[in-house]
Amino acid sequence: MVKDKYQLEYVINTSERILFNRLSTASGLTEWFADNVNVNKDVYTFIWNGTEQDARVLAKKELSYIKFHWIDDEDEDSYFEFRLNKLELTGGLALLVTDFAEEDEKEDAISLWDTQISELKHILGL
Repeated sequence: MVKDKYQLEYVINTSERILFNRLSTASGLTEWFADNVNVNKDVYTFIWNGTEQDARVLAKKELSYIKFHWIDDEDEDSYFEFRLNKLELTGGLALLVTDFAEEDEKEDAISLWDTQISELKHILGL
């Protein structure tokens, strides 16, 4: 089944360094995204409730973006990405999340991202 690409934008008023650390390191991702994260070169192993899922880093630019592909995903064109954008008018910081989901799963996927980003904001004290 074909997956649809979607983007979500969240305003997160913190520094690029603090936010990028939470998006790109094992310890940072463990705080809000997964129960545990292990990194071996360019493969991140995410652990939820004892279940592991591996993602390969496709691209990364320090303080700007990190892009992953789930290794067991048959859709080679799908990925999920965290991208930081400075907001020109306010000087704040926006987190853009890009992901893919099948049409009948898209609403649930967006809801899950909203919950995860809410947790991220909470650990950042926002």
